[in-house]
Amino acid sequence: MTQLVLSQPETTSKTISSAESIDLLEAFGLGVVQGLTEFLPISSTAHLKVVPVVLGWGDPGVAFTAVIQLGSIAAVLWYFWQDLATITTGSLKAIRDRNYKSFEFRLALGIGIGTIPIVFFGLLIKRYIPDFDNSPLRSLGSIAVASMVMSLFLGIGELVGKRRRNFENLTVLDGIWMGLAQALALIPGVSRSGSTLTSGLFTGLERATAARFSFLLGIPAITLAGLVELKDVVSTGLGNTGFVPLIVGIISAAIFSYLSIAFLLRFLQTKTTWIFIWYRLGFGLLILGAIATGFLKNT
Repeated sequence: MTQLVLSQPETTSKTISSAESIDLLEAFGLGVVQGLTEFLPISSTAHLKVVPVVLGWGDPGVAFTAVIQLGSIAAVLWYFWQDLATITTGSLKAIRDRNYKSFEFRLALGIGIGTIPIVFFGLLIKRYIPDFDNSPLRSLGSIAVASMVMSLFLGIGELVGKRRRNFENLTVLDGIWMGLAQALALIPGVSRSGSTLTSGLFTGLERATAARFSFLLGIPAITLAGLVELKDVVSTGLGNTGFVPLIVGIISAAIFSYLSIAFLLRFLQTKTTWIFIWYRLGFGLLILGAIATGFLKNT
């Protein structure tokens, strides 16, 4: 749900009041959906809107989905803890030695610069579109179209990408391009993981390298989004949701986020992204078909 970064506090209280109570099974299931879709290139927002409705659970509310995102934050920090420690210590050493060509320093700089676009545009949304949660861009129809369009871009990236550069060949420019792509995830249905992975393929990165850098780049954005949403939840409360279901959702999201990160990095070492491309295209078509037949409301 990274696309919600810095953009929704004005509507949180309204969503909470309308959300139904969540039992343990639903909390676990929502955590699974959050965990699996946050880091796979298929859009967590789309699935967290569609899956509960299809299963008859109703709207879990922005508050609950925002808080269980903390599980995904914990998972990505857990998985990349050693990488983050290496980048941090290496960057500090490079600054001390004034060795600004150090790989760790360049990687940290790329992550820092790459985070600026999503924060900048997120702040613009918060400032000028305070009711963004209820905008037409967040309707199921718009999410379906965004999913399908991004599947096409990912497919083009697969076809034209040279995939000649590995992790050691990353540059600050990669952070800039991926950062701009990451900002597209403010549009629901785009998928932060999907947009950055697509950008990496277009710039000639290997699939696994593009995914790994995408996860590292996403850490500041996901963490900022989670903290902003948590602040609003603390100020407005969780409505009918109890403390135990909330903990179950967070733990479930953390476990399945960790598994999805590990799966994707290993998968892309030997496989293409076509399975996600076809999935996103089919998912979008199914949503549009469900709306056309009246099975789903375009809300």
